[in-house]
Amino acid sequence: MAEKSLSEWLAYIEDMHGGMQVIDLGLERMQEMIRRLGIRFSIPVFTVAGTNGKGSTCAMLESVLRSAGLRVGMHTSPHMLRFNERAWLLGREATDDELTAAFGEVEAARGDLKLSYFEFTGLAILRLFQKSHLDALVLEIGLGARLDAINAIDPTVSIVTTVGIDHTAFLGPDRESIGREKSFVYRGGPGHAAVCADRDPPESLLAHAREIGADLRVLGRDFDVVEHGDGTFDYRGPLWDLRGLPRPALAGEMQLSNAAGAIAMLEAAAGLRLGLPVTRAALEEGLRRVAITGRFQTVSVSPRIILDAGHNPHAARELLRNLRDSAPREGGRTIAVAGMLRDKDRRHVAGIVKDEIDLWRLASLTGPRASTAADLAAEFEAAGVPASRVKLFDDVASALDFSIGEASGADRIIVFGSFVTVSAAIEALRARGIAVAVVP
Repeated sequence: MAEKSLSEWLAYIEDMHGGMQVIDLGLERMQEMIRRLGIRFSIPVFTVAGTNGKGSTCAMLESVLRSAGLRVGMHTSPHMLRFNERAWLLGREATDDELTAAFGEVEAARGDLKLSYFEFTGLAILRLFQKSHLDALVLEIGLGARLDAINAIDPTVSIVTTVGIDHTAFLGPDRESIGREKSFVYRGGPGHAAVCADRDPPESLLAHAREIGADLRVLGRDFDVVEHGDGTFDYRGPLWDLRGLPRPALAGEMQLSNAAGAIAMLEAAAGLRLGLPVTRAALEEGLRRVAITGRFQTVSVSPRIILDAGHNPHAARELLRNLRDSAPREGGRTIAVAGMLRDKDRRHVAGIVKDEIDLWRLASLTGPRASTAADLAAEFEAAGVPASRVKLFDDVASALDFSIGEASGADRIIVFGSFVTVSAAIEALRARGIAVAVVP
């Protein structure tokens, strides 16, 4: 088994659990495997949960910490093109050899214990981080928090970025139930701190934080940001008063809230006296150089092609703001290449952004949760998208190729709806010779 390639390992892991759900919530197996593997961290662990903003917050934390000269590991999910993207180590993707060695250790330790895909791969990444002599660790919670595999690792500082409606089959139908699920990323007692970057957190989140005695800081209550017309912003928190910071190098209005949350986590870590040498210079450098794939990312200018992995109503509202803030050139149209999973609120998403879209090019996706273009068209039409503006395609590449062919230099093309959609678009663009760098 140790001689298997990364792709062979991943195929094995997908098949090994004999019918278990790919998403199989619960921490008992993770806790047992963490015990067997001896996984533990004596370094600061920053854990990031939330409906939207997780990837951006993780990227900012990682960028600032590395700018401070620290050895940093970061786990995010899902990946765009390569599984390796889920494990960032010292500013690079983990190599195939590093990952396959860690998979071998998990396989040797599990015995007859069946693990889900997320448990097996998460354990391998944690094991790799443990052996890499790191100074700090950034972990993204993929789903909820209470029963998510990564939440088996106790955080030093944890955050809930936002609470919106998503993954309702697992987390509940409303913000109160979802907020409670996400609040389980928090820990109480000395040596821990908690942050919420949602200005209107559900009462359930606040209540759970109180129940466990978490040291909770909330955006707009305990810390805040003020943006200035020159592109800078101020941060004010319990310990830090930072004026004239550079706006993070990520598109979107919500990036200031994400930056506030990331800085609040670093401020909380400073208050815990963890020995992290995060200076103002490191903050500025980290904010200036942060990059992330598929968050309103422009990859071509004529026509302008934008990639956005947003896939729920909260993300759609942010996409709407970004579209309005960056109108096409005079006389230009906005063409949407969209593909979504059928368990997402497709109708609501379409209803939010439809008035900013002139033409719709809908693509079928692949996989057990995929929506066909015809199904997506029916949902979009119910949201008020005129059928006369819609064309259907078998895949993202075909929809994107058609859109590029019909677009003028004044038009813009927005590709959105899913990480699956954006990753397929990146591959199609690369086939056309348009380079798209994949960054955390």
